[in-house]
Amino acid sequence: MVDSPATTTRTAGLTAEDVAYRFAQFALSPISLRARAGELTAIIGPNGSGKSTLLEVLSGHLKPLSGGVFLDGENLHNLSPRQRARKVGLARQETILLFSFEVEEFVRQGRHPHLGNSLFESPEDDRWVEWALEKTCLQEFAHRRVMEMSSGEFQRAVLARTLAQRPRLVLLDEPTANLDIGYQVEIFRLLRQLAKSENFVGIVVTHELNLAAEMADYVVLLQGGNCLTQGRAEEVFQADLLSRAFRTPVLVDKNPSSGRPRVTWVAP
Repeated sequence: MVDSPATTTRTAGLTAEDVAYRFAQFALSPISLRARAGELTAIIGPNGSGKSTLLEVLSGHLKPLSGGVFLDGENLHNLSPRQRARKVGLARQETILLFSFEVEEFVRQGRHPHLGNSLFESPEDDRWVEWALEKTCLQEFAHRRVMEMSSGEFQRAVLARTLAQRPRLVLLDEPTANLDIGYQVEIFRLLRQLAKSENFVGIVVTHELNLAAEMADYVVLLQGGNCLTQGRAEEVFQADLLSRAFRTPVLVDKNPSSGRPRVTWVAP
């Protein structure tokens, strides 16, 4: 059982304390959560529930109207943009390409926060770019143009660029959207393995409920700008809660191969 934010201290990992935000037509109610280093946290919920807004607040890009976001005990909103960019890697749902870079150069962009006053990369930058390419199995694609990649390959390149940044917090907004099941499993498995091996905080927004149930260490369920519940998959993936959040009846049983929760929609 994971301790609630109210009973934990601001130590290693990410802690959000009663963060809230408001747009003209949408309000994110105060939410508290804690995401541990070395684990993968999934944020789930229907369209318009506030998942991407919460992710932007957790990244430090949106300043909450109340509360605070602390990474390893440090308030993200007190950092300069460059300081924050060295600690936080955010891969949004849509990555806009203005030029078809080679994959290696695309991944190298993740090192920009570390360049300082220098206009050129150092051998250390080269080392982390090579490391990110290796971890995402993209070495053979290093000199291919990103616009010539498949959707799944490009999502790996986006992840590699984020990893090359060497952040303490890795946030991804629907990294498996429009991917086939093979790529979806590959991306989630890679995220979970790297969060553990590199000891960073991994947070992913996703609509893939069964992948979140299978791969995530901790799950946050949103509905209408509110946190409906949070906890381990077994605590969050309850048929009544999911049916309420997604406005459609679902069944929840156990995956026979893993014992983790499995969601099935109820046929009419």
